[in-house]
Amino acid sequence: MSGVQLNKVIKKYGDVQVIHGVDLQVADGEFCVFVGPSGCGKSTLLRMVAGLEETTGGSIGIGSRDVTRLDPAERGVAMVFQTYALYPHMTVRENMGFGLKMNGYPKAEIDAKVAEASRILKLDEYLARKPAALSGGQRQRVSIGRAIVRGPEVFLFDEPLSNLDAELRVEMRVEIARLHKEIGATMIYVTHDQVEAMTLADKIVVLRKGVIEQVGAPLDLYNDPDNRFVAGFIGSPSMNFLSGTITPEGVEVPGLKTVIPRQLAPAMHGRPVIVGLRPEHVAVGEGDALHVDLTENLGGVAFTHLMTDTGEKVVVEQRGTSAAKEGSRIGLTIDPALMFLFDPQTEQRIR
Repeated sequence: MSGVQLNKVIKKYGDVQVIHGVDLQVADGEFCVFVGPSGCGKSTLLRMVAGLEETTGGSIGIGSRDVTRLDPAERGVAMVFQTYALYPHMTVRENMGFGLKMNGYPKAEIDAKVAEASRILKLDEYLARKPAALSGGQRQRVSIGRAIVRGPEVFLFDEPLSNLDAELRVEMRVEIARLHKEIGATMIYVTHDQVEAMTLADKIVVLRKGVIEQVGAPLDLYNDPDNRFVAGFIGSPSMNFLSGTITPEGVEVPGLKTVIPRQLAPAMHGRPVIVGLRPEHVAVGEGDALHVDLTENLGGVAFTHLMTDTGEKVVVEQRGTSAAKEGSRIGLTIDPALMFLFDPQTEQRIR
């Protein structure tokens, strides 16, 4: 297995630049997830690693090799796409071994590699079936098995779960996590779903408009975001953002009709800020600062959607069976240690 190095990687389509000098190191055996909104460049970057997109500038390394100008087949990577791309007239066994057969591998070696991949992915009972007789999750496992038998240095996943229903997505997330633990391969995984990113990744790369906003372990990004974009993208439901002003007593938040106590440098007094509060870090308390607009009851947890008198929206996570009633007014209890502050102009974190 090998790591992946991106050095000042650039991608242009004519005069339009979509990847802006990306630097990234993915360690050998690491599970790295590219995450971000649609159009941020995450799939383009993955396809550049695979060799399916030409690199306009910079270099890409896999292990000790510079693969920037190599063909996809020479890079030692295997890619799993959103679509399964299985041959409908072939059995699962034939689909998984087809690539090796076309490259002239002996039948005994192909059978051994297919049997090992089938064991890892628990596909033994489906080997004689054709794709039409499989569920979506089973087809995706076959697609992953086809990648495993090639024995690549790096696995690349391009939103492989996006075509599955919610239950199968959870099941396949567990399968992919287990697969990584078992074979220990370097994996790069693209998704727009931050829940997938948080549950799968050793390292998350948050992208926006072809630029890396932050790189780190899932909980590091959750607990210590560098800017408003990362803070809002990592975490579900998204972080609440409210206008505030720094005062000698703390941070005054008009929408909450309160001052959140926090000692900040005197030079910052009077400075406007954006206050970030995660839904799970605030609790319903005394007062009537906010109007209860909507409550989503999910059983053991409820998400209460609030509206401030200043027109700002706030979501609060409530555990248990009781939730604030729609149409009522409530206050919030806030732990100052769990409050984030951002500059309104640059959107960078104020630490």
